[in-house]
Amino acid sequence: MDDFMKAMLFKGPDSIPVNVYFLPATWSRYREALEEIVIRHPALFGPYQKGTYNYASIPETYKEGVHVDAWGCVWSNIREGCEAIVTGHPVPTREDVHRLEAPKEDIGLPHGFMYLRLADLRGFEELMIDFAEEPPELMMLIDKVLEYNIRQVRILLKKQKSKVLFFGDDLGMQHSLPISPEKWRKYLKPCYRKLYGLCHEDNRYVYMHSDGQIYPIIPDLVECGVNVVNPQIRANGLDNLIKVCKDKVCVDLDLDRQLFPFCSPKDIDDHVREVVEKLGSPRGGLMLKAECGPDVPLENIEAICSALEKYRFYYS
Repeated sequence: MDDFMKAMLFKGPDSIPVNVYFLPATWSRYREALEEIVIRHPALFGPYQKGTYNYASIPETYKEGVHVDAWGCVWSNIREGCEAIVTGHPVPTREDVHRLEAPKEDIGLPHGFMYLRLADLRGFEELMIDFAEEPPELMMLIDKVLEYNIRQVRILLKKQKSKVLFFGDDLGMQHSLPISPEKWRKYLKPCYRKLYGLCHEDNRYVYMHSDGQIYPIIPDLVECGVNVVNPQIRANGLDNLIKVCKDKVCVDLDLDRQLFPFCSPKDIDDHVREVVEKLGSPRGGLMLKAECGPDVPLENIEAICSALEKYRFYYS
């Protein structure tokens, strides 16, 4: 059993699992200088040969320009290498919900497969009005998206043999949930319970990424079957995450990416140490993740790598 599984299951990992991720735009900005950092930290990135990064391989939603996905959502991007946003919503009225048909093709479960899919289809403001007024079309829309996602999970279970399945859906905003926890539990919790229940019926584990403030519903996500939750520290607050997560569910903590562009290397070291001291345990239950955008200085990227290398053995 590797350290990822040991940390997830609270079985005493030899080290805290850590990961550093660079946006394509970060690679494009720093290029060879970023490669040098990767080469200096094989414990984080594994063996790496200079010149092997493929700058032309960019995910569809990270490409500059406009594209339309299988649901008819229009994605717009003004910065190559950074994530696009949905600017065109194919279900702008409630009458359109009646005519909506899910894609015939199997596109899997991309980031934003349930709640964000609803927002992408209707538009954020219209969806919020739906949740406030609770028309029959709200449940109709949810059912159509859920039915499609159930089919995708069943396909995923047949195709993918790994013990842990990864899901991503940003449920929170910066300072709150977009809807009340009560309405989230009424309308959305049953969806995740159904989807993740299929995974557990097949003896799989569930990893869920979610940006924004989600700590009020993390216990609900655990009830739905989430084994590893990947929240953002700034939106949720370390103390809140300690209350709802420590010794209850494994956290792959998204370290403070809003801090990284503006702080000193010492601030980064202090940040990582505090997280490990307060949220970590020799039993496990903690992983650490750092995403670096193109605005993070190289010296801070180096400091992130060094701190993660140092504190991953804090409990050894």
